[in-house]
Amino acid sequence: MNDRPLLNRRLAEFGTTVFAEMSALAQATGAINLGQGFPDTDGPEEVREAAVRALRDGLGNQYPPGPGVPELRHAIAEHQQHRYALSYDPDTEVLVTAGATEAIAASLLALVEPGDEVVALEPYYDSYAASIALAGGTRVPVQLRPDAGTATFRLDLDELRDAVTPRTRLILLNTPHNPTGTVLTREELAAVAELAVERDLLVVTDEVYEHLVLDGAHLPLASFPGMRERTVTISSSGKTFSFTGWKVGWVTSTPALVSAVRSAKQFLTFVSAGPFQYAIAEALRLPDAYYDELRDSLRAKRTLLTDGLTAAGFGVFRPSGTYFITTDVRPLGHTDGIDFCRHLPARAGVVAIPNAVFYDDKAAGSPFVRFAFCKKDEVLSEAAERLAGLGG
Repeated sequence: MNDRPLLNRRLAEFGTTVFAEMSALAQATGAINLGQGFPDTDGPEEVREAAVRALRDGLGNQYPPGPGVPELRHAIAEHQQHRYALSYDPDTEVLVTAGATEAIAASLLALVEPGDEVVALEPYYDSYAASIALAGGTRVPVQLRPDAGTATFRLDLDELRDAVTPRTRLILLNTPHNPTGTVLTREELAAVAELAVERDLLVVTDEVYEHLVLDGAHLPLASFPGMRERTVTISSSGKTFSFTGWKVGWVTSTPALVSAVRSAKQFLTFVSAGPFQYAIAEALRLPDAYYDELRDSLRAKRTLLTDGLTAAGFGVFRPSGTYFITTDVRPLGHTDGIDFCRHLPARAGVVAIPNAVFYDDKAAGSPFVRFAFCKKDEVLSEAAERLAGLGG
């Protein structure tokens, strides 16, 4: 065999994800895993029973339709209309995917040519960088900057505008934002929309945390003037209904954009999650009270872990959305978040994720560490107790 590397050079910079490494560390040490973002309880019983019923009734046990089962596509369209007054044709403007991760990959593979630039908010979910690389694109990060005065991360709109060049094909936007918990404001989104229209850009929006907005409100970019026809909106069921293993996501956009994304998606998974699609169709029709209770529960969990992390000596950034808290480890005498996270299970019996893995600019992300609070209250309380000794 020759000396040519086995791994495609586009993926050479991507190894095993940090989520796998830290979850394995949690298992090996018995530490509380506040790293990977999955709940430790299942979602609504009626949704789980809907999946069981679909299995028993033979719904989705064979290949479902390529765009997704009609019941789910109609439910997604109804959801967009009910929540945001966005009208989509379930037959031509909705596509069901294997979670949002596939939707992101398919969108970028479909819409990005080699050499195109993709502007993305940094820090960013790790699949963004890999998907841009697979498409042959060039990622152009625009950092959300920490604001000590408000204990949040904010977007510099001038920096965003300066990042757009004649080679820019699209903006990849994530709000509510993982890992910082930032929820872009109406003014910020309006500025993004104005820029996209002015420069004739496509925008792919990752809105999987749309129902996990704890302060303010989620505003889909597609609802802004001029954006319906140039936005690919992505969401999924995992975060909203706490069935992350089902991997049911979706895309809504114009017929032309959905067709383009479907052209790439059909050669990834083709189809997936047949019986679960029927269950998620029922989940999307849960009453508004479900979403209110979800937010109330997460607000209480945010307070519980925020207070614990503050007491332990971390610098804490209060998230407005998602179920992640970003912290600064420098008040504890550390500067390297990766090293800190690798030793944290042995020191305190808790696992977290270093934010540096979400940055191209490793120095900028180095002092920040992310904790997930989508866990039982007793687990969060125990984690806070374990972390309490770090500052001593």
